[in-house]
Amino acid sequence: LLRMQVPDGQTLRVPVGRFTRDQPLTFTAVEAGGLVHHKVHDQRWTSLPMRPADDPEPRFLYAPNTAATLNLVAVAAQCARIWRQIDPGFSAQCLEAAERGYIAALRNPDIFASGSFHGGGDYGDGDLTDEFYWAAAELFVTTGNARYGRAVRDSPLYLATPSLDDRSSGDIGWNAVAALGTISLALADEGLEPSERDKARANLVRSARSYLAEGQGQGYGHPFSGPDYSWGSNGNLMNRAVVLGLAFDFSGERSFRDGVVAALDYVLGRNPLDQSYVTGHGDRPMRNPHHRFWAPSADSAYPAPPAGVLSGGPNNTAMSDPVAETMRGTCAPQTCWRDDIGAFTQNEVAINWNAPLVWVVAFLDPNPVAP
Repeated sequence: LLRMQVPDGQTLRVPVGRFTRDQPLTFTAVEAGGLVHHKVHDQRWTSLPMRPADDPEPRFLYAPNTAATLNLVAVAAQCARIWRQIDPGFSAQCLEAAERGYIAALRNPDIFASGSFHGGGDYGDGDLTDEFYWAAAELFVTTGNARYGRAVRDSPLYLATPSLDDRSSGDIGWNAVAALGTISLALADEGLEPSERDKARANLVRSARSYLAEGQGQGYGHPFSGPDYSWGSNGNLMNRAVVLGLAFDFSGERSFRDGVVAALDYVLGRNPLDQSYVTGHGDRPMRNPHHRFWAPSADSAYPAPPAGVLSGGPNNTAMSDPVAETMRGTCAPQTCWRDDIGAFTQNEVAINWNAPLVWVVAFLDPNPVAP
């Protein structure tokens, strides 16, 4: 992430403002120092299977934008906090990158990801209110600087009452990060008034309570009612389990911890398919993820996935791969899944889905391993 940040003093031409697919991009020269490039990926989708060293496709660095910059700001500010006593030099490097990025984002608040690319997902986001809130919250908790505190308190998402219908809810995703800011405020040791921290915690508890209510309305008891299971539904469920775990820490109510257990039980096999969605765990673990080189089902010379990899899980809303297309309209929501390397909308694996799984397992582990 640090290497994706534009050095100071550079001017780049980038698409500014919102664009539609039928409108040609126009480019504007901006002072780009501190901004962060959106992504790096191939010109065309890489074939399956494929070792990284064998990849023949040209690879491109895509233009910086405001959302990518604010993502770095938030992560680097948290990095500075976590590594402060472990590696002061690295901590200082992260904080410097975060503050440079924040200044750059304020200077360029409306550079949006744009375009449809063949070699990777678009990952566009037309509303950056939550990214600005998250970035300011992380900087405020790390530094205590009143400037960042004002930015947090001026945000419409600051201590907003959670709702499952808007971006201030506890639901977390790559383009919905408001709850991440609220979590850091709720865990802050200083800087906030006690009443502010209590409100942040109460909002997370309220979101968690709504998740439990959803679980009571469907047969397998995990904290999501459906009927629409999206791409990466297992990752979404694990993110909800994070909020449930924090609600237990804040309130001591046993039902929240039970909700975390129910979510983990679901991905480990207590589901209509009797299927563990985690490689190497359970009686019937997932074995054939959509992955470029964990691909023995495509070529026996390639390695199997290691234990602990989480599948995206059931998806009945974006069934666009060749495997899922054959299931459209024929499967109940929780059963719209196949353990097939070609089922990229259902059996893809991703770091942002595995990360909350790690958190959940650590939360429930009665004997955590000391660092």
